[in-house]
Amino acid sequence: MSPAGRQAGDTAVAGRFTRPPFLYLACLVLGFALDRLLPLPLTFPEVSLARWTAGGSLILIGATIVAAGVRNFSRAATPVPSNQPVRALVTTGIHGWSRNPIYVGMLLLYAGIGIAARSPWVLVLALPLLIILRYGVVAREETYLERRFGDAYRDYKARVRRWL
Repeated sequence: MSPAGRQAGDTAVAGRFTRPPFLYLACLVLGFALDRLLPLPLTFPEVSLARWTAGGSLILIGATIVAAGVRNFSRAATPVPSNQPVRALVTTGIHGWSRNPIYVGMLLLYAGIGIAARSPWVLVLALPLLIILRYGVVAREETYLERRFGDAYRDYKARVRRWL
């Protein structure tokens, strides 16, 4: 089948509830709810300057990485949402350092919010979030991209790390 024919037949990769923005938001909401319902005996220092500096730095770095990844996709005229067919394999710019820079940036943003908000549960939920992302989203995307781009994606996968 020609690439044009394959593109027309491509279907969504991730389902509604495994879309990364939904996962991050759901974990944030759950973390904040658990902070109220089942407070953990972990506390962050009251020093707000250090907390805001650490949290704010992670938020800023995460947002910058996400923006760079989205900009790469835009320049390649391929959609960012994982429920739409990919039009091009993006391997340059920030995608030359990480195969999933948008997810890395979103995780830094998430952790920064958890630190700035003094939310132990948000930080604890980062581990299950990572596991769901890795096995529920990224694994499916990688299978899709391998099927869609074949050797070009396998070569990219061999050269560039998944996360950092």
